[in-house]
Amino acid sequence: MFKGLAVAFLLFLGLNLQAKVILPAVFSSGMVLQQKQQVKFWGMANRNASLIISTSWDKKNYTIKVDVTGKWQAKIAMPSAGGPFQVTFNDGAKSVLTDVLVGEVWLCSGQSNMEMPVKGFANQPILNSADILLDAEVPGVRLFRIPKNMSREKLDTLNAKWEHTTASTVKEFSAIGYQFARMLQQKLGVPVGIIQAAYGGTDIEAWMTKSSLADFNDYKVPSAVGKITKNDPAVLFNAMVNPIIGYQIKGVLWYQGENNRFNPLTYDKKMAAMVADWRKLWGIGEWPFYYVQIAPNKYKDVKENIPLLYEAQARAMAIIPNSGMVVSVDVGSHTTIHPPDKTTISKRLVYWALAKNYNKEGLAVAGPEYKSLKITGDKAVVNFDNIPLGLTSNNQKLISFELAGEDKIFVEAQAVIVGKTVVVTSEKVKNPVAVRYAFRDESFGNLYNVEGLPIGPFRTDNWEVKAP
Repeated sequence: MFKGLAVAFLLFLGLNLQAKVILPAVFSSGMVLQQKQQVKFWGMANRNASLIISTSWDKKNYTIKVDVTGKWQAKIAMPSAGGPFQVTFNDGAKSVLTDVLVGEVWLCSGQSNMEMPVKGFANQPILNSADILLDAEVPGVRLFRIPKNMSREKLDTLNAKWEHTTASTVKEFSAIGYQFARMLQQKLGVPVGIIQAAYGGTDIEAWMTKSSLADFNDYKVPSAVGKITKNDPAVLFNAMVNPIIGYQIKGVLWYQGENNRFNPLTYDKKMAAMVADWRKLWGIGEWPFYYVQIAPNKYKDVKENIPLLYEAQARAMAIIPNSGMVVSVDVGSHTTIHPPDKTTISKRLVYWALAKNYNKEGLAVAGPEYKSLKITGDKAVVNFDNIPLGLTSNNQKLISFELAGEDKIFVEAQAVIVGKTVVVTSEKVKNPVAVRYAFRDESFGNLYNVEGLPIGPFRTDNWEVKAP
């Protein structure tokens, strides 16, 4: 009797091993796959089985050998943008993904200014959110929002799925990420998938792997047995990035930095280490990395350290290949760390992508750059690069210029555009030595090139600015 029961149990177990193929959450119905690429698929199936993947865009069957642990992976050629398509997986039991689009896929990541949804935060609105939601149901954009999570160990699973854009789904999604995707979709005329992995109030160290942090010592290392927090090293990478590593993307958008105002001097090197590590793990080359320089705000805790972070973020562009920075000095807020104008930031990210990755000629991507300083009597004359048509303040008085003499004491100064220069003067500084622009935590800027893009905060001196 017991022998018969044992045989029946084994037969039952064998039948249940014929389960459907298990795919990572990012492979689901409604997904967007990167066009014109060899896209990696992976998952679990019956051990040692022959897995057949069938794709409706080319009506081909791909036979994949599942290994002894049940793992498999495959690379499948994607067509030009289109859909909807189907992808069928069969290892003896059939699974079908439907409503699959092929187009452009981007990842948006960072802290709260990237996380901030179209609906806004409590008492903190998103500019024109009602109008943004009014057009949410226009087809062509798909959303994948990764839940906030943390882990000391690398995770492979997510509780998320691809979603269509409706007012209900869009209002919960990153305002920058969604608007970037929608603008890109409108300009390219192809489907766009946008993946959100963002968590407010987080340090860059939490988004890095422990190995990429090996060269740094200016961050807190928690006890291995203490309570996990969202700012422990690597915990957000482990839980929110690692599960999608390998999913074919076009590029990454990044908006983070406010939490690193306490250790700004190494931020550029950390960002470069993070990007290099992510690219290595993805294994698809040096995808574009476009990021946002943080906006001015009246910080109460580390007065005047934000300019050091501005400088580090600006330096990063020189050490991160295929990168670009969006300046936000003109769209900040004195009342909130979360400026409401996310549309302007999204547009400036789109400029980078269209010009550098989609061959749209004639678009400007960056504002003026400080070049040199010339002292003429009591006048400080500032010269710039990247101003083919000159400078403008859009008929407003220039603000946030400061001047200092040998005493290194900066005072508010008058500044006017003269030709392709800015002339800075102050009655309090008869023998000027150095100029600073928007080089305070709360200082806004309004100097642009004629193409309409702002210059970021800068200084002409190299005097010590203390950081914690």
